[in-house]
Order: sequence, then structure tokens, then C-alpha cells
Amino acid sequence: MRYSDDIIEEVRQKNDIVDVVSQYVKLTRKGSSYFGLCPFHNEKTPSFSVTPGKQMYYCFGCGAGGNVFNFIMEYENYTFGEALKHLADRAGVELPQIEYSKEVKEKAQQKAELLEINKQAAQYFYYQLRTEKGRQGLQYLTGRGLSEETMRKFGLGYSDKFSDGLYRYLKGKGYKDDRLRESGLFNVDERHGMYDKFWNRVIFPIMDVNNRVIGFGGRVMGDGKPKYLNSPETKIFDKSRNLYGLNIARTTRKKYLILCEGYMDVISMHQAGFTNAVASLGTALTSGHASLLKRYTQEVLLLYDSDEAGIRAALRGIPILREAGVNSRVVNLKPYKDPDEFIKNMGAEAFEERLNQASDSFMFRVGIAEGEFPMEEPQGQNRFFERCAEMLLELKDELERNLYIEAIVKKYRSIYGVSVEDLRKRVNTLALKGTPAESRFQPRSGTKEKKKRDSASDQAQKLMLTWLVTYPGIFDKVAQYLTPEDFVVPLYREVAGMLFQQHTEGNINPAKLLNSFTDSEEQREVASLFNATIHLETPQEQDQAFADTLLRIKSESLAERNRNWDPTDMQGLQEIVKAKKDLEELGRKRRELHISFE
Repeated sequence: MRYSDDIIEEVRQKNDIVDVVSQYVKLTRKGSSYFGLCPFHNEKTPSFSVTPGKQMYYCFGCGAGGNVFNFIMEYENYTFGEALKHLADRAGVELPQIEYSKEVKEKAQQKAELLEINKQAAQYFYYQLRTEKGRQGLQYLTGRGLSEETMRKFGLGYSDKFSDGLYRYLKGKGYKDDRLRESGLFNVDERHGMYDKFWNRVIFPIMDVNNRVIGFGGRVMGDGKPKYLNSPETKIFDKSRNLYGLNIARTTRKKYLILCEGYMDVISMHQAGFTNAVASLGTALTSGHASLLKRYTQEVLLLYDSDEAGIRAALRGIPILREAGVNSRVVNLKPYKDPDEFIKNMGAEAFEERLNQASDSFMFRVGIAEGEFPMEEPQGQNRFFERCAEMLLELKDELERNLYIEAIVKKYRSIYGVSVEDLRKRVNTLALKGTPAESRFQPRSGTKEKKKRDSASDQAQKLMLTWLVTYPGIFDKVAQYLTPEDFVVPLYREVAGMLFQQHTEGNINPAKLLNSFTDSEEQREVASLFNATIHLETPQEQDQAFADTLLRIKSESLAERNRNWDPTDMQGLQEIVKAKKDLEELGRKRRELHISFE
């Protein structure tokens, strides 16, 4: 269940966004807005704006934006419910008691008990490490160079050689077998009954971003198998949506996060001062991991082991991060295998230098591709540049593609004689044919994917939505020519429909509109729709920009109708023909499309 829209809106209205944000960010007034350094990415020049009139914030640097709920959710890493309660308490609004169903109560109780069991288990393991039974584990960790402070910071522990120690401890706390089984901390079989999953292992508690223990990893002492063992997925632990060390790394406010392979990589890097390191939890990087990273950074340095498996992991991770909108670079650790080994041999300063020298991820892929072909042969060279063209076609932005074409040519011109025109022709030829690269990057079935658009048409739709919010007086003029259906991007159409409805009701309120979106990426995208900019000084420039924007939106709307037209629908064809004539007439009358942005 959720609170009513009226309660949510009351809490939002009673928490002025400037007052709230000022508690976290130093703001300076400039015109009708306030500016400060963005708290969500590292910057030296203020690009973070808070607009009282819209009751919204937006960073022109990293794209973070939204209303007061979004700010608290992103800054404090709260759920919407937690942010609502925080702001309600701040404003003195008493939230009504919600009667939850029996099923919801049972799920909440189950989750709370599992979190408490994990907390108790972490305390048990932590204590065991510092007893005589834990001497082997403590010797292993100190032998790896870890300080007592680091071990305490990460809550490291030990599970002794007896396979029922934790079980007996938690049973003594009154927990029932059914709940203990759900925790993932125990195995069950007919011969042994219930017994500890982790034994004779150094223990790494896994925490979520709110510092709650949600699972464990264990490194065996001796030659047992498997070397590393992780908790199975439970009601509170999804390894594809959590990253080890992120609970600490998210607070560093550095401009990038470092993604490495394992627990010890993260811990040794944090001890060396690189507190922005995280690791996936015994699984390949997933889209869930990438979305989580996107919440805290715009750039990730990939720091996998320098062996063949590490290279494959980097190659898999790069397109996943790109799809999530995260830039990536690849760190070369050779001749050392992993960051722990590098730092111990070369020191933190040399490691910092390697981070600064990280390779552009696209050019890293090009370099790896080069090694897959016999480049001493013309056929091998041809196949290599064909591969380059396929990778270039993955880049939807034309400017970015051209820059990489020039970068590839610059690297290989003197060796193989390739020119910019040669490579561009190859890319264009593949684009006309259709290439396997295009099909590889289609959205997977069953997943929610946002179609990425960077066209002038999309920019025109964003600009019009910004104008409608900033200058509500133009609504009547716009409504003569546009309806929400003319906004062809589904999310933009939904937002336009809400704005038109608000206009009908007599109150344009973008901050209230944002309450309707719960997905963090949608919230960020909607916030950006109300902050599109274009530099206009004279009334003539305003008229021209308005006419261009309006005509582009109508033109793309008509093109979309044409693309979706059913050839058997003759009435639909007649409507499209009429719409085309109307658009041509509107183009001839563009001088009449005067507008006043006041």
C-alpha cells in the first residue's frame, strides 16, 4: 500500500526544496534559481541548480534531478517511503496509520527477522576471529597485510571447523528452523539435519548500501573446495543487484568508482586509501549492477585481473555499463595479476598513476580485437577493420562515432595505411546492409528497456516540455497545434498528457507530476525534460526557435503515424494525407507563429 496522493503532495508542499537542499549543499542565488556544487558527482564549478518556482533541482553536469523526495532519496539512499517519513517529520505532518494486509505484514516480518539473523551471525563470526579457534583465520588476514582497523571496518570474521557452531548459537537466540533455513546460512540433509553452510572459512559480511548485513562470503582455510563460497540468494540478498564495498564507496564522493573482482581486492584497495573500490559478488557484471553504479557515479574504472579471464570480464562489462549510461575505462595492472599484488610491490602512488592512465574502454576493445586476427596478412587486416566498423556502429551518437573513427585511424594509419574515409565507408556499408552488431544490442525479451534517442526531434520535444513548464502562458498557443499524442517518445507523451491535464485544471506543477514516477531512471529523465536549454535573446530568435521546435515535433509525429500505418486502413491513409497537407500549410504560415516567453 502507499499513502494517498493528497498526503504525499501535502508533505512535498510543506518542504520547500531550497530549505531542504540548503541543509546539504551551500547554495548561492543567481537570478530566479540557486546554484551550488553537485553533491552527486565531483565538480569544481557549480552546475547544480535549485529552482523555487518549479520546486525542483537539476544538475547540468551529471543529470541528477527531481523534486524534494528525489533529492532525499538519492542523497540519503532512502526508499520513497523512508524519504516521505523523513520529510513528514521535518514538516510536522502526521502520516496516517496504514493498515497492511496479513500477507504484507508477514513479508515485512520475514525480512526483518532475516536481517536480524544475519546481523547476529556477523557478530558471531567477528567474535570467533578473535578467539583461539580463529587464530588460523586471523593469521591469514594479517599475513595478507590487513590492519586491525581494516578488519574492523569490514567486519571480517571466522567460522570454526565445527559445522554446527552458528546453528547452536542462533537456536540459543530463539530462532526457528524454518526461518534459519530461509537465511541461506545453513544446509539441510537427512543424515546431518541442519548444519552451518560456512565452516573453516574467513568470513566477509556483505552489506547493502544502508550498511545492513544481507549475506556472507567465505574463503576456505587450506585446500578445500570451493575456495570462495557465497550466500545463496534469499529474500534479502540478490547478488545481481548488490556490490561489495558500495556501502563505504558511495560516501567517498570521488569522481569515479573502481570495479574489481573480489573481496580482498576491495579491502586491500580501501586500506591503501582507494575507498571508491567495489566488487561484484561472485558473478559477472549484470545490468542490475550497472544501474546501481549509475546512481552513484558517471564513470567506472574496470580493474579486473590481468589474466585472460579478467580481460573477458572487462569485455563483457563494457557494453553493459554503456547501456546503463555509465562511461568506463580499463586499468592495466601488468606485470602484476591483481591490485593487491600491484600495491604491495609498487605502492599506492604508482597505483594511482595506473588509474590515471586507464584506457578508453572502446579503444581497449579495439586493441583486444587486433590480437584476434593475423595482422601480418591482408585478409587479417581486412577482418580486423570489419570488426572495428561493427563496433563503431554500436555508437548511436554520430559525433562520438566520428571521433572514434579518427582515433582508430590515428593509431593504425602508419602501420596499415587506413584512412578516415576508408573506415567511414566501411561503417556506412555495414549500416546499409545491417550488421550482427545491431542485433546483439537489441533489448532482451522480458526486460524493461528504454529506447535510446538522441535525435533533434527528441530535443525538440524536451524543449517544448521545458517551455510549457517555465512559461505556462504559452499553453493556449501550443494547444492550437499540439496534443500529447504528438510527442512520439512514450515517456514524453505521458508527461505531456499530465501537463495538459494540469493546465486544464489550472495549475502547472512539475514537482507534483514527478510524484507519479517511482523508477529512479524515469525520475531522472523526467527531471531533465524540464531543464532543456537554448540561448535566445531577441523576440525574433524566440519566434524562430518556437516555430522550428513546433514544426519538428509535428513532422516527427506524422512520420511516426506513417511508420505505423496499416496498409489496409484506407481511412487512416486519408487522415495521414490530410495531416501532411496541414503540416505543409503550417510551415508556410510559420511567420505567424509568434510567441512571448514571459
